[in-house]
Amino acid sequence: MARVLITGGSGYFGSLLLRKLIDRGHECTVLDINDAGDRPKSVDFIQADIRDDDAVKPSMRDQEFIFHNVAQVPLAKDHNLFDSVNRIGTENILAGALENKIKKVIYTSSSAIFGIPKKNPVTEDTIPFPMEAYGHTKLNGELCCKKYIDQGLDVTIIRPRTILGHGRLGIFQILFEWVYSGFNIPVLGNGDNFYQFVHAEDLAEACALASERSGPEIYNCGAAKFGTMRQVLESLCEHAGTGSRVRSIPMLPAVIAMRASSALRLSPLGSYHSLMYGQSMYFDIDLARRNLDWNPRFSNEQMLIESYEYYINNRQEILNDETLTSHHKSALNQGILKIFDHCI
Repeated sequence: MARVLITGGSGYFGSLLLRKLIDRGHECTVLDINDAGDRPKSVDFIQADIRDDDAVKPSMRDQEFIFHNVAQVPLAKDHNLFDSVNRIGTENILAGALENKIKKVIYTSSSAIFGIPKKNPVTEDTIPFPMEAYGHTKLNGELCCKKYIDQGLDVTIIRPRTILGHGRLGIFQILFEWVYSGFNIPVLGNGDNFYQFVHAEDLAEACALASERSGPEIYNCGAAKFGTMRQVLESLCEHAGTGSRVRSIPMLPAVIAMRASSALRLSPLGSYHSLMYGQSMYFDIDLARRNLDWNPRFSNEQMLIESYEYYINNRQEILNDETLTSHHKSALNQGILKIFDHCI
């Protein structure tokens, strides 16, 4: 049993990781700006902002491992927040870890650091090339990790593909609401771009396994079974049986409209969403399989359907609950997309 600190432990993925670590017998503490109503009584809570260095460093006393998950996500659309949280906040966590002689840090990064990859699959050796603000700051977080690795801190970087699983909402809540309502679902062009997700349970298992292996490393994590964007959306529509159909729309005009509506804050889409929705991206996960004996259990189709089922089973509560603070747990204001859904 180890003493572990989980930053962002009140958020969607952090709370799921917390339960994974509790099940493994660890003594857990959550550091977050908000406390979760369902936090287990055995888990200590520290209310702190990772940008507050004076609050961060004392929180690490007597801890052995840190799982760093706090990030300002693309939905926030705030470049200053991206930098202050994803870069400066990460630097504070790593500096505190070094000062407190933490055994190992697990840093949750993002596939956004690769932008639109020139070729697939993307490996751990693929050179990052972020194409929007969020991706840049997550890459800066990785560069901070490497700086502290050079100073002797043991840090493993986990790069997840787009996370799904029961309870995961955010931008998917709009998709699920459209399918529930029987609206048609757009794909860009033919929708034949290969797109990989990762189930939150599989990702949490990768993080837990990585903490048990000493020495710094980078792991790309995604589903082993996946296909095209059209295939996974058609499977969801068929499962739902609400009359929704997948419809192609022209790539270039759609991307221009998505970027413009995002920039003008007329839709909840971030620049990363408009950048990647019609593009292929998938990870080579062989390194995580070999080194960690990690075997992702969920396919793209399984996890999207599971997430949809969670949404329709909890829809009324989600739509009426104004207390949810995580972008990934709550319903979104569709903005101009509410008009768009009737035009496909």
